[in-house]
Amino acid sequence: MPNLTFGDTAKEYGTVNSATLIAESNYFVAANLNIVNLAPKPEGGKTVGGQAVALRVSGDRSPIYNYNIYGFQETCNDKGSHFFKDCYVSGTVDFIFGSGKSLYLNTNIFVEKREGGGFTVITTKARESSSEDMGYSFVHGSITGTANNSFLGRAWRSNPRVVYAFTDMSNVCKGPRANPNNREPFVKQLSGAEVLPFLVLDFIEPTKWLLTPPNY
Repeated sequence: MPNLTFGDTAKEYGTVNSATLIAESNYFVAANLNIVNLAPKPEGGKTVGGQAVALRVSGDRSPIYNYNIYGFQETCNDKGSHFFKDCYVSGTVDFIFGSGKSLYLNTNIFVEKREGGGFTVITTKARESSSEDMGYSFVHGSITGTANNSFLGRAWRSNPRVVYAFTDMSNVCKGPRANPNNREPFVKQLSGAEVLPFLVLDFIEPTKWLLTPPNY
């Protein structure tokens, strides 16, 4: 798999424009790439502007297949509907973020320990109200890494929506918030009927744009 690399940070370009690969067109399709931001890992709470995004997808109706995405503030689902399948995403804090609507199928999330300490968070979702049709759904994936007691997500706006289903969570996410009974009050355990719309391709309305994935 070829590598696409870049090495600058938010200090130089702003967070969303620091990405190694920026896809702004609709119907952007990509497969079989390593997307890498080579900027140094920022120390916890000390490196101003140290965020470094690897991939930003800002167009609508974009499928991403078999990508390895390496960075620290990693993937920006800026807007639109996206489908990530068989991908690997690594990062430290808020490394899957934005206002998009994305289905992650069979994706491995790797949470890295921050230099100098500091908490780690996988997602931060920008969603202003419950009427906005956006969110992230992680289905049949896994969470591994070197960090401890990571947060599955935090709010960027007032109504974030992130769903984890059939996800194998290692000890990276174990601790005081691993037990559903001990999570924050805003976290909701969905019933089978409630979670079903987030488990299927209809979540991103695929009949309008999703083609058969390539062989890899």
